[in-house]
Amino acid sequence: MQWLVRWGWSLWLTVALGGSALAGEVQRTDAEQARQVIEAQLAAFADDDAVRAFAFAAPAIRAMFGDAERFMAMVRDGYGVVFHPASVSFMQPTLDAEGIVQAVRMSDAEGALWLVVYLVQRQDDGAWRIGGCQAAKIEGRAT
Repeated sequence: MQWLVRWGWSLWLTVALGGSALAGEVQRTDAEQARQVIEAQLAAFADDDAVRAFAFAAPAIRAMFGDAERFMAMVRDGYGVVFHPASVSFMQPTLDAEGIVQAVRMSDAEGALWLVVYLVQRQDDGAWRIGGCQAAKIEGRAT
């Protein structure tokens, strides 16, 4: 999760304002694959399938939590909107030195809106895995 610490809230501002202060554009196929990984993990959360959800995490995240149940508990307790979003809307991804930064607008069961930013990293085997996720409540309500 060093990527968020390094940029702090400037990353949030860049994404929220639609700027492109990050390194560059994402190739269409890479963007599609990164989105598929996020969507697959969200589907695993919806199914309460900890093992499948954990499989989409990058090795550093897997090492940090050690097992699927601990990972699932962290998401359930700390990222409720990601665990069971009421709505999901993908924004334009950007590319940085660590991977694809994908912002996603989500709403929770109460209708609150959230900006969720994922770091999706290409692994040595070519697969994309989620290397980090941060969520912040934003103004407005889901309609």
